Amino acid sequence: MDTRLHLTGQSAPVTNSVAYRNVRHNVTKMLTEHSPAEDLPIPACPEWTIVDVLAHLAGTAALAVGRISGSVPARRTPAGSNDIVSLLGEWDWMGPEVERLLTGRAGNLLVMDSFTHELDIRYALGEPLPGTHPAFARAFEMLVAGFSASVVAHNLPALQLVIDGTRWTVGAGMPVGELTASGYDVYRSLAGRRTPEQITRLGWSRDSHRWLPAFTWGPFTPPEEPVEGLITESDR
Repeated sequence: MDTRLHLTGQSAPVTNSVAYRNVRHNVTKMLTEHSPAEDLPIPACPEWTIVDVLAHLAGTAALAVGRISGSVPARRTPAGSNDIVSLLGEWDWMGPEVERLLTGRAGNLLVMDSFTHELDIRYALGEPLPGTHPAFARAFEMLVAGFSASVVAHNLPALQLVIDGTRWTVGAGMPVGELTASGYDVYRSLAGRRTPEQITRLGWSRDSHRWLPAFTWGPFTPPEEPVEGLITESDR
């Protein structure tokens, strides 16, 4: 399956290093400007605070360096220093090395994970979603590829996504239905940030329920209660 995609209104695909650097800079800028409380909850990540998300981002960066280079970098700050400033400092310190090593599928996954959490943080802070973002295309490709594999694994018929004017088939064979929505609504749905009920309210050409099981895949499970609103409806 061709996993290349360029959505109208989004930046064309860039290298993983550029995409990841933009995420890191955006998160650092937002948290520096907002100075949120350490226990700020992240609705999209139940039971996680902003510190937990930053610890995850810094931790996955360290693991990525270790997995690719063979040596996990030692922390510059004490292990117990899990506060916003310290974690941003750790992530910033490892950033250039991570960017140098971001190749292949592992690099794509790290871009998708970090960009998804940037969006989580934006929702938690009340920051608007970016109109365009260098990481969107690469991250979206990974999500759609995972969802497509899930459609096949659930023995479901192929589905065509219609996103900002771009048509893309997921699953195997000829599509028997269409899902039309904004890029971010589809992105957040594929990343486990929309409830099944919210997913059914998107622009389906036929009954959506048969495809709902496919939205649970990999690390993603749709929440039972909404963690954020639908963009499609907020624009009406």
